Amino acid sequence: MKRIATPIATIIVFTTAMAAVGADWIQFRGPNRDGKSSETGLLKSWPEGGPKKLWTSDVNLGSGFASVSVTKDAIYTAGLFDGQEIVFALGLDGKLKWKSAPRGPAFDGYMPGTRTTPTVDGDYVYAMTSTGKVLCLQASDGKEKWSVDTRKKFGAKIIRWGIAESILIVDDMAICTPGGPDATMVALNKLTGKTIWRTKGLSDISAYCSPILIKDDKKNLIVTMTGDNVIGVSPAGGKVLWKYPYRGRCQAHAVSPTYHDGQIFVTSGYNDGAVMLKLSDDGKSVKVAWKDKGFDTHHGGVILVDGNVYGTTWNGNGDGNWICADWKSGKTKFEASWKCKGSMVFADGMLYCYEEKGGTVGLAKASPSGFEVISSFKMTDGEGKHWAHPVVAGGVLYVRHGSALNAYDVKGK
Repeated sequence: MKRIATPIATIIVFTTAMAAVGADWIQFRGPNRDGKSSETGLLKSWPEGGPKKLWTSDVNLGSGFASVSVTKDAIYTAGLFDGQEIVFALGLDGKLKWKSAPRGPAFDGYMPGTRTTPTVDGDYVYAMTSTGKVLCLQASDGKEKWSVDTRKKFGAKIIRWGIAESILIVDDMAICTPGGPDATMVALNKLTGKTIWRTKGLSDISAYCSPILIKDDKKNLIVTMTGDNVIGVSPAGGKVLWKYPYRGRCQAHAVSPTYHDGQIFVTSGYNDGAVMLKLSDDGKSVKVAWKDKGFDTHHGGVILVDGNVYGTTWNGNGDGNWICADWKSGKTKFEASWKCKGSMVFADGMLYCYEEKGGTVGLAKASPSGFEVISSFKMTDGEGKHWAHPVVAGGVLYVRHGSALNAYDVKGK
């Protein structure tokens, strides 16, 4: 693919077939797990220094890179304290509503801290710890309803950088990917934690990927990336419908697949490149539509807007550019240098970009003609890596940085 160098940053949109719930952002990457908000009437530029800060959380959220889930009356995230992971609920004013009992022990390898974002489903909050424990907590007070240790029950392996999967709710099931023998993916009853099915015959190790759901009149399947494959699994019984080999150098695969119009886009960083898979009408097989080595997003997510997919590249030393490609052909529309690679979300025609080297938050137009950062500000509250994905919900931009959650008013005036 031909590249066009331009001074602009980009984002990618990723879509699933789950129903949106108003302005709520109930799980990792949003209501549809595609990094997109349906909100309108937001600012198209920010004042110098950034949009008005509403608050910084009044409680230490601990170390970690978990993003936030937002409902009409609460914000949920998780953090690490003394080797134990804790789930938090904050009010929309940033004040603590509750914190759970310690859920550890947690991953203690490279960059310790929480990795997964809680998922909200009605009266319950679901989370997976960095060592593979699946939790169901009451949304009202954080008390445990049930928990399952996937290492003990399914032989889950703690992968190189700790488990980083956010739970997917499908009907009455909580879906996770332990990566155990005959249990690459499992479905737990969301109210009891009892096993409904496991992917017998598939024993791939897990990756750092959060699965998506694809559902329409003809197709109904869960899609994710394991350490070795892209897989499609039937929610009705856990049958593995297909798998496409995609191992890569580090088997990281931290970017959730993106689905649109019968096609599935996957990318991974580490010079693994991108692959577009054409899904059969019944969802039971795939074939390659195109490949590209240049589109190589590491872990900041991708976003699809108006037939163009936005993301970042990987240059081998943790840095990278921002890139946009045509969804159908894979042709590069632009590749631009801005600060460092990072994560992004989309709302009201704009990309909210959070670069990971210096913590600059940028507002850019979602346009294939180039990456134009219109406004930006630097994150100063908090500490550690700038790895948590930003969130736009209820006219508020939320940015987690280590122990601090920051909220900014981005509603149009």
